[in-house]
Amino acid sequence: MLSNRTLAARRRNVGDFDASGADIKRDWVARTACWSHVERVLLTHDQVREHELPAAAGKAGDPRWAGLARRYGLDPGRPVQWEVEALDPTELQRLVLAAVAPYLDEAVLDDHIAEEERQREQLRAFAGEWPSSRSPGRE
Repeated sequence: MLSNRTLAARRRNVGDFDASGADIKRDWVARTACWSHVERVLLTHDQVREHELPAAAGKAGDPRWAGLARRYGLDPGRPVQWEVEALDPTELQRLVLAAVAPYLDEAVLDDHIAEEERQREQLRAFAGEWPSSRSPGRE
């Protein structure tokens, strides 16, 4: 069961930069009634410009488009969007890790990574002892 402290936590969001994505902060808090704040980690308009990401056709008929277009100086008659997947994977990983780093307990993370490696070793040893599916004498 979630505690009140958990429910009041700040939520981080990674998503496309479009009319729906820009509104997710307001929408998520209003519709879930469990998050006190939503922080957009990426994709932001500044990141779109910094990384010179290509625009794709936006969702036609999105009632939020006109407001987003005005806010960022875009053509209100031509909805566009930018996909988070357009970021270089290395840069995407760097941005996400930078966003969560202040909230990580490094000692706990190191313990979990070490445990995962122990489990991988156990699986490798187990798989190495597993009988071959080939019958003797068959190639």
